[in-house]
Amino acid sequence: MASLSRALRVAAAHPHQSPTWGLGPRNLSSAAGPTAKKSVPYQRTLKEGQGTSVVAQGPTRPLPSTANVVVIGGGSLGCQTLYHLAKLGMSGAVLLERERLTSGTTWHTAGLLWQLRPSDVEVELLAHTRRVVSGELEEETGLHTGWIQNGGLFIASNRQRLDEYKRLMSLGKAYGVESHVLSPAETKTLYPLMNVDDLYGTLYVPHDGTMDPAGTCTTLARAASARGAQVIENCPVTGIRVWTDDFGVRRVAGVETQHGSIQTPCVVNCAGVWASAVGRMAGVKVPLVAMHHAYVVTERIEGIQNMPNVRDHDASVYLRLQGDALSVGGYEANPIFWEKVSDKFAFGLFDLDWEVFTQHIEGAINRVPVLEKTGIKSTVCGPESFTPDHKPLMGEAPELRGFFLGCGFNSSGMMLGGGCGQELAHWIIRGRPEKDMHGYDIRRFHHSLTDHPRWIRERSHESYAKNYSVVFPHDEPLAGRNMRRDPLHEELLGQGCVFQERHGWERPGWFHPRGPAPVLEYDYYGAYGSRVHEDYAYRRLLADEYTFAFPPHHDTIKKECLACRGAAAVFDMSYFGKFYLVGLDARKAADWLFSADVSRPPGSTVYTCMLNHRGGTESDLTVSRLAPSHQASPLAPAFEGDGYYLAVGGAVAQHNWSHITTVLQDQKFQCQLIDSSEDLGMISIQGPASRAILQEVLDADLSNEAFPFSTHKLLRAAGHLVRAMRLSFVGELGWELHVPKASCVPVYRAVMAAGAKHGLVNAGYRAIDSLSIEKGYRHWHADLRPDDSPLEAGLAFTCKLKSPVPFLGREALEQQRAAGLRRRLVCFTVEDKVPMFGLEAIWRNGQVVGHVRRADFGFAIDKTIAYGYIHDPSGGPVSLDFVKSGDYALERMGVTYGARAHLKSPFDPNNKRVKGIY
Repeated sequence: MASLSRALRVAAAHPHQSPTWGLGPRNLSSAAGPTAKKSVPYQRTLKEGQGTSVVAQGPTRPLPSTANVVVIGGGSLGCQTLYHLAKLGMSGAVLLERERLTSGTTWHTAGLLWQLRPSDVEVELLAHTRRVVSGELEEETGLHTGWIQNGGLFIASNRQRLDEYKRLMSLGKAYGVESHVLSPAETKTLYPLMNVDDLYGTLYVPHDGTMDPAGTCTTLARAASARGAQVIENCPVTGIRVWTDDFGVRRVAGVETQHGSIQTPCVVNCAGVWASAVGRMAGVKVPLVAMHHAYVVTERIEGIQNMPNVRDHDASVYLRLQGDALSVGGYEANPIFWEKVSDKFAFGLFDLDWEVFTQHIEGAINRVPVLEKTGIKSTVCGPESFTPDHKPLMGEAPELRGFFLGCGFNSSGMMLGGGCGQELAHWIIRGRPEKDMHGYDIRRFHHSLTDHPRWIRERSHESYAKNYSVVFPHDEPLAGRNMRRDPLHEELLGQGCVFQERHGWERPGWFHPRGPAPVLEYDYYGAYGSRVHEDYAYRRLLADEYTFAFPPHHDTIKKECLACRGAAAVFDMSYFGKFYLVGLDARKAADWLFSADVSRPPGSTVYTCMLNHRGGTESDLTVSRLAPSHQASPLAPAFEGDGYYLAVGGAVAQHNWSHITTVLQDQKFQCQLIDSSEDLGMISIQGPASRAILQEVLDADLSNEAFPFSTHKLLRAAGHLVRAMRLSFVGELGWELHVPKASCVPVYRAVMAAGAKHGLVNAGYRAIDSLSIEKGYRHWHADLRPDDSPLEAGLAFTCKLKSPVPFLGREALEQQRAAGLRRRLVCFTVEDKVPMFGLEAIWRNGQVVGHVRRADFGFAIDKTIAYGYIHDPSGGPVSLDFVKSGDYALERMGVTYGARAHLKSPFDPNNKRVKGIY
């Protein structure tokens, strides 16, 4: 039997030769199917005792003629979703598995569960999975799931990595997750076989552990069946029936199999690697790719028993305790794509490519030197599905009502399965998940990207290759760039714009004073024979962001912010979503959709929220009332009835579009939603000098009396027709110009020429982030999410609760107001000049009462500003007196800093500046 050291030597000396057991190498892009069936080191697997083809035996039970929901796929997600559907009382739930439970991917997964991730939502999801597999299932069924609590150990080989782990530790305190930062000596005491000579420290989480895939799925199926759900194996799905209703909306009608059909209004695609194929049956795009993912299992190691699982991120390797042995795996920069996914694959495995896997052996031997002379018992190389942003694909597909996704889990399906299965069940039964699942919602991707092969492949590769990289707050992808560029892109690039990417859009981040920094074609980090870009300015500037301190360009962003506060700044916001809601029922739709009263005269603009039925905030946006028009123009469609112009954040435009469309369909409103996002640009001029600048460009009186705040007009700018809105997202006097695409460059140049003598500067979204938090303006999906109500977020003024007009979410808000708020968004300032980014723990009177959602540095007040929701540990309502009476501190990377709570924005609390009062 070969040892890890022999495998390493053979791979180095003969890259196309495998160690003694003769496993052949694979091409970097493989179309081949599995070539061998190998043992997987779990207590048991569900393939035991079956023949070469169980499908030929027929389904394990007769198919029902109807079902309320059909789950496709019997892996971790399918079983968890079925279990939670049944637990929530859903009757008529059926799971169809083409082979046996766990076939495909789940059966060979490593089954690790780490409780801490750099995401508060994921910490909550992981906590639920842990509760289910470590206790609830066994209590419910009397069966052991195979859960083993042996702890987890994160390895830090440099200061930045240890800082990242300290951030996780601070976040964990808000959720009751025990963790400890250990010195190298303490780590050695805990794990005597570990080499600690090159360590800065470690993070030890004693309640992490491992799951047995077969044991977990068996128990889930048993528990679901006991509640009336049906599990049918050996039943491949061959088609999805679809019907179109009277309003032209496509809906699920049923599922077809080799053994009959089931009539159902709801299908859940939990088919893992095969989810794209199932999606194609229904005309639904599923943006994921299949890759080989591998680990090896060692022979017995003396002294390894009861050791914690290890993640050495800098070596890109994990070490999973396997009884008296270890499983060794990781994420490499050159993963092998499985190009042609075989529908015959079930419990097979691929041959391991040692040339690809070698880097993990090096890291493992360095960390646990005894591995150098330890034999390899088996190799496990199977398929896993990966997505463009390394987040799962969940929720109802925008193309087909009743078709839900629960796939693309990036090798984390076991650990996220419980939490995601529960949220998916809520989504199906109640129309929305209970937690903020926007980061997983399929609607986060613009429709132009979800079937774009290059974008999906590049981004999925980069997400895989960087899976173990430090998660820095301002990192940007290098893959899949320049997909969507606005009309000012080249103009701003030439002026030093450093762009950010948000779901395909290139948007201005900040302006580098030393010239252009274009984003180049993706080089795959040198993998697959690609040549790494040399002298790559954008990559160099991005590397400056790889810090938890202030970056080198902190002062550049400061100059942009202070110019806006002292003179004026121009922001290219063209990537914003721009929709028209028009038609005979448009006013009814607007009254129901928008929490604020938008039924004002044409020419008015209203800041409002859109809510879900639970009172959570699905969006914040501006809505402008339009006058009816029988003639279409680039700035307004022709329509009868009522019309509204909607401006929404570009990163969430697809989410907004899908939410509005779903509500219109459910309520059967007779109106039209038109997307003009690609047809219009948006230029925002903000600051004390904005009126003087624009008075030279626009053909209208811009005085307070002639052009009040929250109004809009069609005007001419340098001879070009534009829609001007007096609005601000930074807390200054200012206007937005909504401009036809062809007019953007000349209008921008006219603004810059007029602003030259007034000190006008270009500014990007890094400045917007700072300026907006300084003024107390909310960012959706940061301090305002689908599980936050406007009342909790301090946005009660956006809700027409004093009027009798019903709107979506009103009942939930009224109940919340009557019961008292159980949490409240609070602004904090810190005197110490320390950067904060979110996830910091909030302490009140010596108790953790929440965590920071969003933080930045406010340059005008010269302080760090943070926003976070706090709760009363006693369980009571959070009153304003409760907020005011506390003694607060924010914990950043294990260090607490005194903080002051504010009930109003610390900058211009009386809102004088937006009114032009300076």
